Amino acid sequence: MTNLTYRENASQNVYDVRRDFDNVLNRFLGGWPGGSREQSRGNLFPVAFAPPVDAFVDRDGKRFVANIALPGVDPKDVNISVQSNVLTVSGERRLSQERKEADFVYNETMYGSFERTVSLPEGVDTDRITADYRDGVLEISAPISAAALPRRIEIKGGQRRQVAVAGVT
Repeated sequence: MTNLTYRENASQNVYDVRRDFDNVLNRFLGGWPGGSREQSRGNLFPVAFAPPVDAFVDRDGKRFVANIALPGVDPKDVNISVQSNVLTVSGERRLSQERKEADFVYNETMYGSFERTVSLPEGVDTDRITADYRDGVLEISAPISAAALPRRIEIKGGQRRQVAVAGVT
């Protein structure tokens, strides 16, 4: 019992523990990729930037399409590569110099390097992949062979057959 100390305000212990925990957690998370002081100013935990991807097969147009939301990213800072059946999009969203010096009230936009990979379906002609950047969305498309498109298979029959079993109908 010699290590215990008495405090007049018991709630102070709770605040001290919370402060210490926050400091340890912030130091730990600050070393993660994408983590920086600029991102943690808005009391948000730093998270790596990962743009959302919508990828689908357009049956009517017989093509594969991948839309990647990259608002605020200069197309010159984006790299697209394909190897085998894997499409890789990488790049960086940079923080402008004028914003670095600002005193943020909220800072929820993620900055930093990113890389997204998409498995291409069978039949995509990787030699004819095109990319178009418009209104902050990167659209990557490629023709897909008709043989590789999903097709509907009809089920034959549908009527129940009656089987006569030894005098029972």
